[in-house]
Amino acid sequence: MKRFCLAVDLKDDPKLIEEYEKWHKPEHARPEITKSILDAGVTSMEIFRLGNRLFMIMETEDDFTFENKAKMDQDNEKVQDWEEFVWKFQQPLPWAAPGEKWMLMDQIFKLTN
Repeated sequence: MKRFCLAVDLKDDPKLIEEYEKWHKPEHARPEITKSILDAGVTSMEIFRLGNRLFMIMETEDDFTFENKAKMDQDNEKVQDWEEFVWKFQQPLPWAAPGEKWMLMDQIFKLTN
């Protein structure tokens, strides 16, 4: 298993944030999007919010790669429609490259027992 943490910002608009959260509730989940995530080798995904910052924790199969997931997403019309839809709620982090959304975070501390 691998674990990745990623971040992106939402537009700082309470109505847009509320709508974004609505679309991420289980009763509004799009089955084709969930399937595409699982098919890419993601075994668990959680998204947290603080203000307009989103933080995602992804656990994946050992052979998961972001390059493979990006290729699968690019070839999936439903995923492209979803990404276009959610982009109206999201905005890039200040240091993101043009077109970059979710950015991989670096682990700087780990406590284990």
